[in-house]
Amino acid sequence: MSTSGVVPMIERLQHDCPVALAVSLHAPTDALRDQLVPLNRKYPLVELMAACRQYLAAAPRDFITFEYCMLDGVNDGPEQARQLIDLVTGQAGAPRVPCKFNLIPFNPFPASGLLRSPRERVLAFAKLLQDAGIVTTVRKTRGDDIDAACGQLAGEVQDRTQVQARLTRPVIRIDAVQP
Repeated sequence: MSTSGVVPMIERLQHDCPVALAVSLHAPTDALRDQLVPLNRKYPLVELMAACRQYLAAAPRDFITFEYCMLDGVNDGPEQARQLIDLVTGQAGAPRVPCKFNLIPFNPFPASGLLRSPRERVLAFAKLLQDAGIVTTVRKTRGDDIDAACGQLAGEVQDRTQVQARLTRPVIRIDAVQP
């Protein structure tokens, strides 16, 4: 199950239907995450990390997967990597969160104003996490030809369902038709 961090629902999921959990993290600090994931203003990192640690008590896996979209010059520097390490290893004062990271190269699209981190920077970021003992994978880039990013399509997509044509058809009211 993937979430951006709705803490009460993570707690509920733990009791109702414990499944492997993936959290869209994208930033190591509240200040940056507030900008990238506005939900963070309601459920800041301290609450999210506590919910993740608690969730593991009933989870089918012994780790949380954190998704981290790599944005050029925004969240991809060595300082952010060190902050992430502190966040999940307990060096920031909170208990450790057993986890793995999926680093996702961003698929840029014109309206975003954001760019993909250079591959060398993504690999250097991954190495810092791996050197700290955190399992880290770098996702293969896919979908950039159609502006796909995190489940949304920003580009032009063929309407194979012909929904636009169906929406523009005149509506015939059945109760207005006389036999």
